[in-house]
Amino acid sequence: MSLTLIGTILIVEDSPSELELMSYYLTESGYNVIPATGAKEALQKALLQQPDVIVTDVVMPGMSGFELCRFLKKNPSTEKVPIVICSSKNQEIDRLWAMRQGADAYITKPFTREQLLRAIKSVAT
Repeated sequence: MSLTLIGTILIVEDSPSELELMSYYLTESGYNVIPATGAKEALQKALLQQPDVIVTDVVMPGMSGFELCRFLKKNPSTEKVPIVICSSKNQEIDRLWAMRQGADAYITKPFTREQLLRAIKSVAT
């Protein structure tokens, strides 16, 4: 799959194995990856490093991916950064809720490398 690379992607995932897998998929595809193991860490990194896209899990301790998305979209310095929500929740209500929080795309777990890349490309163009 050939993509025009957009640069840096912040991945927010509390599962070490999921974070490692997504980081591998994206670095092998030529992206710079900023890992974060939770929403609070992600907020700090998003404000400091200005990623081109944020990919976040939903269920995390402390703050959900939905809450993170809503906060980032209300912050003037991150409001335009596209957000892809990744979740094992595959009900339409979950997808709609993600979009109401400001998400630009929603993919369900488990996903393939191609599905992840396609979601990122869809929000980056």
